[in-house]
Amino acid sequence: MTNAQASGKSDSTTGEKYDGFTDDERDAMKERAKELKTAARRSRGGAKPDPETDVLAKIAEMPDADRVLAERLHEIVRSSAPELAPKLWYGMPAYARNGKVVCFFQSAQKFKSRYATLGFSDLANLDDGAMFATAYALTDLTADTEARISALVKKAVS
Repeated sequence: MTNAQASGKSDSTTGEKYDGFTDDERDAMKERAKELKTAARRSRGGAKPDPETDVLAKIAEMPDADRVLAERLHEIVRSSAPELAPKLWYGMPAYARNGKVVCFFQSAQKFKSRYATLGFSDLANLDDGAMFATAYALTDLTADTEARISALVKKAVS
Protein backbone atom coordinates (compact mmCIF):
# COMPACT_ATOMS: atom_id res chain seq x y z
CA MET A 1 0.00 0.00 0.00
CA THR A 2 1.41 3.40 -0.94
CA ASN A 3 1.36 6.39 1.38
CA ALA A 4 -1.31 7.93 -0.82
CA GLN A 5 -3.57 4.91 -0.38
CA ALA A 6 -3.01 4.84 3.36
CA SER A 7 -3.71 8.54 3.78
CA GLY A 8 -6.63 8.61 1.34
CA LYS A 9 -5.02 11.35 -0.78
CA SER A 10 -4.09 11.28 -4.44
CA ASP A 11 -0.56 10.43 -5.41
CA SER A 12 0.37 12.71 -8.29
CA THR A 13 3.45 10.67 -9.12
CA THR A 14 1.50 7.47 -9.86
CA GLY A 15 -1.73 9.11 -11.03
CA GLU A 16 -3.77 7.26 -8.40
CA LYS A 17 -6.83 9.12 -7.21
CA TYR A 18 -8.85 8.71 -4.04
CA ASP A 19 -12.59 8.46 -4.76
CA GLY A 20 -13.80 9.68 -1.34
CA PHE A 21 -15.24 13.08 -0.48
CA THR A 22 -13.58 16.24 -1.72
CA ASP A 23 -12.48 18.94 0.70
CA ASP A 24 -15.51 21.01 -0.38
CA GLU A 25 -17.88 18.11 0.27
CA ARG A 26 -16.36 17.53 3.70
CA ASP A 27 -16.75 21.26 4.46
CA ALA A 28 -20.41 21.09 3.46
CA MET A 29 -20.97 18.10 5.75
CA LYS A 30 -19.31 19.98 8.61
CA GLU A 31 -21.58 22.96 7.96
CA ARG A 32 -24.61 20.65 8.03
CA ALA A 33 -23.50 19.15 11.35
CA LYS A 34 -23.08 22.67 12.73
CA GLU A 35 -26.60 23.57 11.49
CA LEU A 36 -28.07 20.54 13.24
CA LYS A 37 -26.26 21.38 16.50
CA THR A 38 -27.47 24.98 16.32
CA ALA A 39 -31.05 23.82 15.72
CA ALA A 40 -30.83 21.41 18.66
CA ARG A 41 -29.57 24.19 20.96
CA ARG A 42 -32.37 26.49 19.81
CA SER A 43 -35.03 23.86 20.44
CA ARG A 44 -33.96 23.49 24.09
CA GLY A 45 -35.52 26.80 24.95
CA GLY A 46 -34.82 30.45 24.99
CA ALA A 47 -35.52 32.96 22.29
CA LYS A 48 -35.52 31.41 18.85
CA PRO A 49 -33.67 33.48 16.27
CA ASP A 50 -35.18 33.80 12.83
CA PRO A 51 -33.54 31.26 10.46
CA GLU A 52 -34.07 33.76 7.66
CA THR A 53 -31.39 35.92 9.30
CA ASP A 54 -28.94 32.99 9.00
CA VAL A 55 -29.88 32.49 5.33
CA LEU A 56 -29.47 36.18 4.50
CA ALA A 57 -26.11 36.27 6.30
CA LYS A 58 -24.90 33.24 4.31
CA ILE A 59 -26.07 34.87 1.07
CA ALA A 60 -24.21 38.08 1.99
CA GLU A 61 -20.97 36.06 2.32
CA MET A 62 -21.18 34.75 -1.25
CA PRO A 63 -19.08 36.13 -4.11
CA ASP A 64 -20.88 38.87 -6.06
CA ALA A 65 -22.19 36.76 -8.96
CA ASP A 66 -23.64 34.08 -6.68
CA ARG A 67 -24.86 36.63 -4.13
CA VAL A 68 -26.90 38.52 -6.73
CA LEU A 69 -28.52 35.27 -7.93
CA ALA A 70 -29.18 34.04 -4.38
CA GLU A 71 -30.70 37.34 -3.23
CA ARG A 72 -33.10 37.45 -6.16
CA LEU A 73 -33.91 33.74 -5.88
CA HIS A 74 -34.67 34.25 -2.18
CA GLU A 75 -37.17 36.98 -3.09
CA ILE A 76 -38.78 34.81 -5.79
CA VAL A 77 -39.18 31.80 -3.50
CA ARG A 78 -40.50 33.88 -0.59
CA SER A 79 -43.11 35.60 -2.80
CA SER A 80 -44.06 32.49 -4.82
CA ALA A 81 -44.38 30.14 -1.85
CA PRO A 82 -44.63 32.08 1.42
CA GLU A 83 -45.40 28.82 3.23
CA LEU A 84 -41.79 27.69 2.68
CA ALA A 85 -39.49 28.61 5.55
CA PRO A 86 -35.92 29.64 4.78
CA LYS A 87 -33.18 27.62 6.45
CA LEU A 88 -29.55 26.69 5.92
CA TRP A 89 -28.92 23.26 4.45
CA TYR A 90 -25.32 22.12 3.98
CA GLY A 91 -24.33 25.76 4.32
CA MET A 92 -26.57 26.90 1.47
CA PRO A 93 -29.94 28.68 1.41
CA ALA A 94 -32.87 26.26 1.36
CA TYR A 95 -36.63 26.49 1.72
CA ALA A 96 -38.57 23.96 3.74
CA ARG A 97 -42.12 22.90 4.51
CA ASN A 98 -42.62 21.33 7.95
CA GLY A 99 -38.85 21.27 8.41
CA LYS A 100 -38.21 19.27 5.21
CA VAL A 101 -36.29 20.94 2.37
CA VAL A 102 -38.28 21.40 -0.83
CA CYS A 103 -35.82 23.54 -2.80
CA PHE A 104 -32.34 24.96 -2.37
CA PHE A 105 -29.69 27.16 -3.93
CA GLN A 106 -26.13 26.00 -4.42
CA SER A 107 -23.55 28.64 -5.24
CA ALA A 108 -21.14 27.98 -8.09
CA GLN A 109 -18.22 28.97 -5.87
CA LYS A 110 -19.11 26.42 -3.15
CA PHE A 111 -18.05 23.42 -5.24
CA LYS A 112 -16.05 25.31 -7.85
CA SER A 113 -18.74 24.69 -10.44
CA ARG A 114 -19.37 26.53 -13.69
CA TYR A 115 -22.79 27.70 -12.57
CA ALA A 116 -25.03 28.12 -9.56
CA THR A 117 -27.86 25.62 -9.13
CA LEU A 118 -31.50 25.73 -8.10
CA GLY A 119 -32.38 22.26 -6.86
CA PHE A 120 -35.52 20.52 -5.69
CA SER A 121 -35.79 17.59 -3.29
CA ASP A 122 -37.98 14.55 -3.81
CA LEU A 123 -40.64 16.33 -1.73
CA ALA A 124 -41.20 18.83 -4.56
CA ASN A 125 -44.26 18.05 -6.66
CA LEU A 126 -42.44 18.28 -9.99
CA ASP A 127 -43.13 14.76 -11.25
CA ASP A 128 -43.78 14.77 -14.97
CA GLY A 129 -43.76 11.31 -16.51
CA ALA A 130 -40.88 8.88 -16.18
CA MET A 131 -38.15 11.55 -16.30
CA PHE A 132 -38.03 15.15 -15.12
CA ALA A 133 -35.51 17.71 -13.95
CA THR A 134 -34.85 18.32 -10.25
CA ALA A 135 -31.95 20.76 -10.64
CA TYR A 136 -31.43 23.78 -12.87
CA ALA A 137 -28.26 25.65 -13.75
CA LEU A 138 -28.51 29.40 -13.13
CA THR A 139 -26.28 31.82 -14.97
CA ASP A 140 -28.51 34.88 -15.09
CA LEU A 141 -32.00 35.82 -13.94
CA THR A 142 -33.98 37.38 -16.75
CA ALA A 143 -37.69 38.17 -16.51
CA ASP A 144 -38.47 34.91 -18.34
CA THR A 145 -36.19 32.89 -16.05
CA GLU A 146 -37.72 34.46 -12.96
CA ALA A 147 -41.23 33.63 -14.20
CA ARG A 148 -40.18 30.03 -14.86
CA ILE A 149 -38.61 29.72 -11.39
CA SER A 150 -41.73 31.16 -9.78
CA ALA A 151 -43.90 28.62 -11.65
CA LEU A 152 -41.59 25.74 -10.63
CA VAL A 153 -41.63 26.77 -6.98
CA LYS A 154 -45.44 27.09 -7.00
CA LYS A 155 -45.75 23.67 -8.62
CA ALA A 156 -43.25 22.20 -6.14
CA VAL A 157 -45.45 23.15 -3.18
CA SER A 158 -48.81 22.38 -4.83
